[in-house]
Amino acid sequence: MTGFKPFGLMKFEKDAVTLKLEEYESFRLIDYDGLSQEQASVKMNISRPTFTRLYNRALKTIAKAFVEGKAIEIEGGNFILESEWYRCRKCFRLIEGLENHIPCEGCTRFGTEELIRINLTTGAG
Repeated sequence: MTGFKPFGLMKFEKDAVTLKLEEYESFRLIDYDGLSQEQASVKMNISRPTFTRLYNRALKTIAKAFVEGKAIEIEGGNFILESEWYRCRKCFRLIEGLENHIPCEGCTRFGTEELIRINLTTGAG
């Protein structure tokens, strides 16, 4: 996913806040995976104070979107992906590594695998 929008917001309305990928990851690790800040900072390979700053920015951005009824766009930031990721052009499924790809009906119906590599290089993105 590249973002979220409030119910009732029209597609063409562009009033949004930006959540950087590393802020999203900090939020996911704490509030979805249930890790402690110490565990999450180790997983992200950053210091605990840096992690806390990222996490607090994520919370502030998400709160602003909720309170002000703004869409959230997830993009940018600094990150390293440990493996190659692909997205199917037909079903939009995310695949970690070609060895994990099971062709969807769209892939087999059109006779070709419509995969886009989404991390062209490892490193800052």
